[in-house]
Amino acid sequence: MSTILLVEDNPHIMKINAEALSMYGYEILQAATARECRQALRWHPVDLVVLDIMLPDGDGVELCRELKEQYHTPILFLSALGESRDVVEGLRAGGDDYLAKPYDLEVLAARIEARLRQERAKSRHISYGSLRLDIFAGCAYLGSANLQLTQKEFAVLLLLVRNAGRTVSKQEVLMEAWNTTAEDDSRALWTLISRLRRKLNSQESRIEISSKRGDGYTLEQI
Repeated sequence: MSTILLVEDNPHIMKINAEALSMYGYEILQAATARECRQALRWHPVDLVVLDIMLPDGDGVELCRELKEQYHTPILFLSALGESRDVVEGLRAGGDDYLAKPYDLEVLAARIEARLRQERAKSRHISYGSLRLDIFAGCAYLGSANLQLTQKEFAVLLLLVRNAGRTVSKQEVLMEAWNTTAEDDSRALWTLISRLRRKLNSQESRIEISSKRGDGYTLEQI
């Protein structure tokens, strides 16, 4: 269940939005001021903030800038100020979307759903150069070509991508793929790394797995 923080000083609008979004299956947190918003985020991780621009103790645009410096949470602005200047200011401050009052509750729910879907898609993939890994599906692509990795190959490549440019020790790789650091599995590790290199080279990529004097492996762009 996704958690939405509503920041709205109008109790009537807050009640309507909270009840409507609860019916869509969201957990709702409420804040009527910038101060309450800060407190809520300090104690509760949220998936999205619906932020009114006009708050009794501050400017929502400035609050957005502050929040974006501390959190990666997407922010959807709500405001009765529908002029393009306010839209531009809100988006330049780091806002991810904007909805002017009055608005349809179904539109609000659809905007929230779309933004959360985009956030999930971003967390699903990790890229390094032309290499892209789909963490949910366990697939790796060079451009549009599927590298057809085994489960262990994918686990090792994902470890190397997450530590790109850093030497990953043999023990770390063995633990990731075989859940052991036993030297008896070093031959299997060498074979796996060789297969990964061949698959990367088959697509003429500029990405290679280099060995570091027997200490481990590093994923690099050449």
